[in-house]
Amino acid sequence: MLVRWITGFLDSPTTAAERFWTAVTGTTLSARREGGTFATLVPERGDACLRVQVVGSGPPRAHVDLHVEDVAAATQEAVGLGASVVADNGEFVVLRSPAGIVFCLVPWHGEWVRPAAVRWPGGQRSGVDQLSLDIPAGDYEAEVGFWAGLTGWRLGFSSFPEFRFLSGGAGLPLRFLLQRIGGGAPGVHLDLACDGVDAEVERHRALGASVVRRVPGEWTTLRDPVGREYCVTGRAPGW
Repeated sequence: MLVRWITGFLDSPTTAAERFWTAVTGTTLSARREGGTFATLVPERGDACLRVQVVGSGPPRAHVDLHVEDVAAATQEAVGLGASVVADNGEFVVLRSPAGIVFCLVPWHGEWVRPAAVRWPGGQRSGVDQLSLDIPAGDYEAEVGFWAGLTGWRLGFSSFPEFRFLSGGAGLPLRFLLQRIGGGAPGVHLDLACDGVDAEVERHRALGASVVRRVPGEWTTLRDPVGREYCVTGRAPGW
């Protein structure tokens, strides 16, 4: 499967957190689509890679959209690797990975320019550059194999044994962090790269986030105003 673009989706019961996320990312909210369900976080420069969806029920969460040239063929490949189809609306297909992570295969519409990182008044730059796939330990090895096979991306390793990475190269806006978790349900969360974590965390707190935990020199986990966790990391934005 050739992944042409990748989008991170923020799924929420209401629109309550959307103003927070436009402020955090320096984007503007597009006109709503599909009866008000969907909107895009539009960057000042580059093509969008973040969107929001009002799901109406369930906890706030995130999911992944992979943009491909042939959705039907990509779906057949994903199922052959162990995914299951949740819904097929004709234009896009919702699937579930073997470990239970929900993702979508959607048509590619020519996106190719990675959004630029934003320079903030505190002097730091930041931008969403990573989607963390949170995988229970018992499913970890098989799930890493699934995502590596599905995307064809390069698999990298971290100094932390619970982390691996999948990167599709500089032309794509987001990479995957494959995180082994000890318990809980599989899921997805967003990570921001930042060259000044302390200043960036304080900016997020002023916008309504709360700190969950800090790993000094590495990352800080926060909750947005509706309770969805995400991370600000010490990786300097490389774009």
